[in-house]
Amino acid sequence: MTDHLELLEAEAVYIFREIAGQFKNPVLLFSGGKDSTVLVHLALKAFAPLLPPFRIMHIDTGHNFPEALEFRDKLVARAGLQLIVRKVEETIKTKNLDDATGKLPSRNFLQSHTLLDAIAEFGFDVCIGGGRRDEEKARAKERIFSIRDIGGAWQPYNQRPELWDLYNGRLNEGENVRAFPISNWSELDVWNYIRRENIELPSLYFSHERQCLVYQGKLIALSDYIMIDPTDVIVTKNVRYRTVGDMTCTAAVESDAATIDEVITEIKNSLVSERGETRIDDRFSDAAMEDRKLKGYF
Repeated sequence: MTDHLELLEAEAVYIFREIAGQFKNPVLLFSGGKDSTVLVHLALKAFAPLLPPFRIMHIDTGHNFPEALEFRDKLVARAGLQLIVRKVEETIKTKNLDDATGKLPSRNFLQSHTLLDAIAEFGFDVCIGGGRRDEEKARAKERIFSIRDIGGAWQPYNQRPELWDLYNGRLNEGENVRAFPISNWSELDVWNYIRRENIELPSLYFSHERQCLVYQGKLIALSDYIMIDPTDVIVTKNVRYRTVGDMTCTAAVESDAATIDEVITEIKNSLVSERGETRIDDRFSDAAMEDRKLKGYF
């Protein structure tokens, strides 16, 4: 009998092939995290023995974990993929934008400018992302083919029905699509698939010793990007990351899980979602993610 992971894989492969069949110039958005790494693995499977008919793009905020950047470069080189990198810092300079400030200066809102500029520069009509519906309530509202208007904004009320696995990729002038092949996967599905497929991940996802700032009960890695005050509490703990974003907005979790099996056991016992536990940028407001998506965030 076909198991649960095989069904999810088959659905994702089908979506990738629909993307290739319906759009002229796709690109896969890559962050170095587990979800985008699984996307690359699925894309390679979907089009084997050929390479996927699209490039990989990273919107680099300048606040990345060094481990994630090193992993990104190794992965694309090993797979023979073409990587495009566009930097938020350059967008800040060319558009004269105000850089993020404060104790934890997240550039997540500024990413949208760089992404939309890259879409216009290369003429991409669909950006493939690793969003999953279990991550966050705004993600749960999206279709697998999520339409963006001429300004790059997502409109929750302008979502097309996707009955019987039929995906409508028709675009009006200036519109764009974000496509999410693993929308129906859970965090646990992703990890079980990583174990089954023996997919390599950045070391960040497994227990390691790190100096952290204790901020609002969260553990934030020390880096040159955050502001340390004399009264701040700094600790050294064994931690790992459930999700990998910027160093300024992603909290670690205290953990001794050093293997995939140990991570899976930890996730099974967790009562909080990965973003709910670790993403500081989602805590700015109840609709923080949706606000970013309305302004072009992927």
